[in-house]
Amino acid sequence: MTSTDVHKDVEDSGPSGYAAARLRLLQEGARSGPPRRSALSDLTDDWLSGLFTAGAEALRGVSLIAVGGYGRGELSPRSDLDLVLLHDGGDSGAVAALADRIWYPVWDLGLALDHSVRTPAEARKTAAEDLKVQLGLLDARHIAGDLGLTAGLRTAVLADWRNQAPKRLPELQELCAERAERQGELQYLLEPDLKEARGGLRDATALRAVAASWLADAPREGLDDARRRLLDVRDALHLTTGRATDRLALQEQDQVAAELGLLDADTLLRQVYEAARVISYASDVTWREVGRVLRSRAVRPRLRAMLGGGKPVAERSPLAEGVVEQDGEVVLARAARPDRDPVLPLRAAAAAAQAGLPLSLHAVRRMAAGVRPLPTPWPAEAREQLVTLLGSGQPTIDVWEALEAEGLITRMLPDWERVRCRPQRNAVHIWTVDRHLIETAVRASEFTRRVHRPDLLLVAALLHDIGKGWPGDHSVAGEIIAKDVAARIGFDRDDVAVLATLVRHHLLLVDTATRRDLEDPATVRSVAEAVGSQGTLELLHALTEADALATGPAAWSSWRGSLVADLVKRVAAVLAGDDPDEPEAVAPTAEQERLAIEAVATGSPVLSLRAQTEPPALTEGQPAGDPEPLGVELLIAVPDQPRVLPAVAGVLAVHRLTVRTAELRALDLPDGVEGSVLLLNWRVAAQYGSLPQAARLRADLVRALDGSLDVAGRLAERDAAYPRRRGVIAPAARVTVAPAASRHATVIEVRAQDAPGLLFRIGRALEDAGVRMRSAHVSTLGANAVDAFYVTDGKGAPLGAGEAASVARKLEETLRG
Repeated sequence: MTSTDVHKDVEDSGPSGYAAARLRLLQEGARSGPPRRSALSDLTDDWLSGLFTAGAEALRGVSLIAVGGYGRGELSPRSDLDLVLLHDGGDSGAVAALADRIWYPVWDLGLALDHSVRTPAEARKTAAEDLKVQLGLLDARHIAGDLGLTAGLRTAVLADWRNQAPKRLPELQELCAERAERQGELQYLLEPDLKEARGGLRDATALRAVAASWLADAPREGLDDARRRLLDVRDALHLTTGRATDRLALQEQDQVAAELGLLDADTLLRQVYEAARVISYASDVTWREVGRVLRSRAVRPRLRAMLGGGKPVAERSPLAEGVVEQDGEVVLARAARPDRDPVLPLRAAAAAAQAGLPLSLHAVRRMAAGVRPLPTPWPAEAREQLVTLLGSGQPTIDVWEALEAEGLITRMLPDWERVRCRPQRNAVHIWTVDRHLIETAVRASEFTRRVHRPDLLLVAALLHDIGKGWPGDHSVAGEIIAKDVAARIGFDRDDVAVLATLVRHHLLLVDTATRRDLEDPATVRSVAEAVGSQGTLELLHALTEADALATGPAAWSSWRGSLVADLVKRVAAVLAGDDPDEPEAVAPTAEQERLAIEAVATGSPVLSLRAQTEPPALTEGQPAGDPEPLGVELLIAVPDQPRVLPAVAGVLAVHRLTVRTAELRALDLPDGVEGSVLLLNWRVAAQYGSLPQAARLRADLVRALDGSLDVAGRLAERDAAYPRRRGVIAPAARVTVAPAASRHATVIEVRAQDAPGLLFRIGRALEDAGVRMRSAHVSTLGANAVDAFYVTDGKGAPLGAGEAASVARKLEETLRG
């Protein structure tokens, strides 16, 4: 049946003709989606227009208006009809009679009706008092009657909205937030409300209202398509249930999927989640922009007065190489070149998460449009920035979602596509697979002080359920994928094996602890054989708890935690053996020996700077490039004396050099050369900008050692002038004494959030404690410092148990202060 035939039925048969034509339209398989919604709106317009014309007769100054979803021409099969009968205040009795001539036929057909009769002044007054009424009137559309009356109201309502936007938009934002709190997030719910949940149709309507205010606009890419997809699902839901419902219940999802021609209910939910994610992200960006505009409007008059009418310049604060903060967002520096810097997206994301700031939409889109693909394997900096991002706690989530919204995550990690928006039909799980993986990383960031390799813990958290996009046991499939991803990211063979083991056995501890007899030695031995080492057991314990906590409130309890801890203790006893002693001294290279002899001869520090590189990585479709920079190797030889570590670390901090790894040890000199020399081997990188000259570093080091350079004062002055943003609330520093770790020294282990001057503070605290440093082994893994210091008393012997505990306690207090 053609559109003309349908409309002819309406004209010929009145209400019954409309009902028949409506039924035929909804049963017509050829039309669905926007064409069907538009046709249904047109059909309803024609019917109502006929009712209006028949009832109005000679009445003037009256019009019939559709508002809300009907005003937008988006009638679903069971949608309400939202109507306003607008009049100029004339014959009230005739207007009331006309209203009855329209409303009663609608009710007689069993259609839901939201109706009102108002003058333009009454409509504007009601809109000013009721935000929901105002939102509906923004979509007002003329159906019949006095077109000029309708146009006048539309113009007035839009003008009112724009004039009142600074007041009404915060109200609208609060309304959206309250609704989200009640209804939850559409992109994660197994039985979502397509209209009311966050990321649903109500939020899409709110974004239209923001755009109509001319104060800000939503990111348009993909938004219309997301809205259309949700409306299509709602149409199918109405048709399969025969009810005016917006809740996509579990028992109806297969039917709705079939109505839409989709494979199954999981495919349906993934499409719903993807649409909701687009709308949610657009909402976040839009409300952030609204807040920025409103703040700037409030501040601008005062700034103009202070600057004599000049235009204020937005302040830009550097965060990392190519990355700055501006107006409360992370943006790219003017000199940033995404086309030449494949690590830039991860560096910008890590800087944003660490600062607790959102990534600018413009910055993300600029990187998505122009960034070079990461080579395989990734350069060391890319791996470090990923670990930093994953270890940043709660801010990681929003930053990750910003990268994902523009396709950057799947570009860097193609295997992510299979878990993206994947539902989990398990009452225990409250997140989709991909969000659960990020939530696990967030939880794992709280446990980075419990493990020796926080980088492996965080990456294992990201990958532990990566196999859920494949058939079969997801742990088995995940092990294979994890090996590939870990190698691509750039981990060495041993680390790849550990990550694969963690993914393969991420359920082992909790399953064994809750389902097996822990008194049976065979049970404990089987776990020990699967895990293989103390270090892997430590990581698996932390991953188990992080995974459970990220699953949902029903997945973890103190009882489960105690059972797992008991199992870990038993397995650790089986795995226990002779722990390695202090790392053996490596024979000095010719350059190290030369520096040491020169330091003895001059009685002052000697240093050299040398760029470190790794073999060029291969990117598919591109020729091999130049070696990838790993950082700068800084070798320093210093005649043995107190306070070497804090002096060197302090000078590096003053020059804004980030320490990635460091070692300090006494160097054996060649025969015939008298004296004692400390060798410090560092890998450093500039926070931003270029490296300082070696001569400048040496001069400052000489001054730091003789006391003429006040390192602590310089660092304090800089912090006061450029205070660091406290974006991430990191786990507190943890300082422990490693039991029986060495026969020759006491080993003090420090796990803390990396920060400028951290190593300086540690070195100074240990010197103040009166201990001698035999060697030091420093690693920065993402944003986590994992350091070990081998110390002795003044006679060169290990510290007593009480003294060691006291030193560790005081150092921890210093770092937490």
